[in-house]
Amino acid sequence: MRILIPGVIAMATIVVASNILVQYPLGAFLTWGALTYPFAFLVTDLSNRLEGPAAARRVVLAGFLTGVLCSFIGTQIIGEFGPLVTIRIAIGSGLAFLMAQLLDIAVFNRLRQGSWWKAPLVSTLVSSTLDTMIFFTIAFSAALSMIEPGNDVSWATADAPLLGLGPAMPFWVSLAVGDWMVKLLLALVALLPFRLAVAKLTARVA
Repeated sequence: MRILIPGVIAMATIVVASNILVQYPLGAFLTWGALTYPFAFLVTDLSNRLEGPAAARRVVLAGFLTGVLCSFIGTQIIGEFGPLVTIRIAIGSGLAFLMAQLLDIAVFNRLRQGSWWKAPLVSTLVSSTLDTMIFFTIAFSAALSMIEPGNDVSWATADAPLLGLGPAMPFWVSLAVGDWMVKLLLALVALLPFRLAVAKLTARVA
């Protein structure tokens, strides 16, 4: 279980860092957390490649529990506009993380016998898409306002040009698309550290 403990530590660190950095905007449609969170998929894929799906699920569980703790703490901290983490954001982030990471493990395991890049790339692309859809829909969609009626998300549901340039859509859609594009880009970037880490750790054991 050479990767399990480091994987748990890495996953928890990424989740904590992302929960902190999501409070800081990066341009009009992103936060700094968008640059750290996608590497959770890299940790899951490395755990899966080196130790198998059971170990990867343990790493994901550690990340999920860390995220739940961070969300709980965030709901208790009152900022200028209310709690730093609303109930909708807490539910959305928890469900998105757990479902997307478990999908990542399943897809990776299905493709693990193919070319070295196929399993990490395809599993991350598919699961990142699910992650984005679940989180932003639950957290900001007007259709799900009954989850937390007292939470005013009118700023997110107001129409605005998509990414500032396209057709008018609810503003949260621009946030989702921007986040999704970063995830796709980092899925490609993460292939290099994935390849290097697998080669190094495999050689160390051999």
